[in-house]
Amino acid sequence: MSKREITVLTDVSLITCIVQRGIADTIVKAAQEAGAQGATIHYARGEGIRERLGILALAVEVDKEVINIVVAKDQADRIFERMYIAGNLDTPGMGLIYLTPLDKAATYIPQEIVEKLEKEEAGAKSAAVSNQ
Repeated sequence: MSKREITVLTDVSLITCIVQRGIADTIVKAAQEAGAQGATIHYARGEGIRERLGILALAVEVDKEVINIVVAKDQADRIFERMYIAGNLDTPGMGLIYLTPLDKAATYIPQEIVEKLEKEEAGAKSAAVSNQ
């Protein structure tokens, strides 16, 4: 049996966005345009205050879409902002977005990508040493 290795990603964050049903595709497209590689969307039902919101008397729907995207920490703020704007989350009742730092994540990563990342990391370390 061959040895299986896990490539662990440590500089990543999870963006979670909960929005009204039917809006997720627009938000995911904006996230991908900002550099996100992919997304997971699932459906949920919201509970809580079901009153009408604001002067416009908008009803908040209970059917939700939940978007999860794992992103590199250096891309997180840019992608987060693009998702917020695309989802009109500055409008009452449109949804919620939050960012969670991850200690580690793992998935299949093609060998050529692993090698590229290792070379970049080695180059960054040698540059840091030579600058000291």
